[in-house]
Amino acid sequence: MPERPFWNPYVAGVVLGLVLLGSFLVMGFGLGSSGAVTRFAAFGAHLVAPKTVETNAYFSQYYGPGKHVLEDWLVFEVLGVFLGGVLGAYSAGRLKLGIEKGQRATTAQRLFLAVVGGVLMGFAARLARGCTSGQALTGGAALSLGSWVFMMAVFTGGYLVAPLVRREWR
Repeated sequence: MPERPFWNPYVAGVVLGLVLLGSFLVMGFGLGSSGAVTRFAAFGAHLVAPKTVETNAYFSQYYGPGKHVLEDWLVFEVLGVFLGGVLGAYSAGRLKLGIEKGQRATTAQRLFLAVVGGVLMGFAARLARGCTSGQALTGGAALSLGSWVFMMAVFTGGYLVAPLVRREWR
């Protein structure tokens, strides 16, 4: 299957807005993902050390009579995003294995930095009580001042750091 071009970003933005609206109308919640990652982590920790997780003050909120850690709308949303991404990549002829990196970066450096960045973002999302998609999309749609300040900080940080890392991608 030949590779097709990416969507127009304005069209993609409108579609994402409609998905957010649909999420509010159908589920009563906006979009987000950090809560699902926490639930997957609690599930994995419970497989390794069930007694410790069940007695832990933080993780015990997910375990107990009538509770199951993976019974949450966020878990299904994240699984749907993953499956939708795979289907979208396949239908656009872009489904292939590989590691995107700049010419100067080694594969090991790229993977190391990706893992470190992911862990930092996950930790920060839990501290902030929400991930970028929850803060920006859901909070922004709800006109939350904190979410708008957050997004302006993200864009400012991105514009300030981009010149420093641009050479890695040339």
